[in-house]
Amino acid sequence: MSELPVVRNILRSTLQLGSRADAFSESTPLLGHVAELDSMAVVAVLTAIEEHYGIAVDDGDLSAEVFATVGTLTTFVEGKIG
Repeated sequence: MSELPVVRNILRSTLQLGSRADAFSESTPLLGHVAELDSMAVVAVLTAIEEHYGIAVDDGDLSAEVFATVGTLTTFVEGKIG
């Protein structure tokens, strides 16, 4: 089962996107395209993901590619939760 709906909801609540997040698909670009997603917001999104899934994300696991699109972020999460 895809974690896309959960990731979308985390983005919605963490970035306070409201109904804008409803249109997010796997191909929706994030970094550089969603104004609310700045460096501090990346930390907040990662913290929300860690808390929701009970996982730890190491700094070494991260790259700009993880936040390229909603799909790449979802794939990253799915890889972390196994």
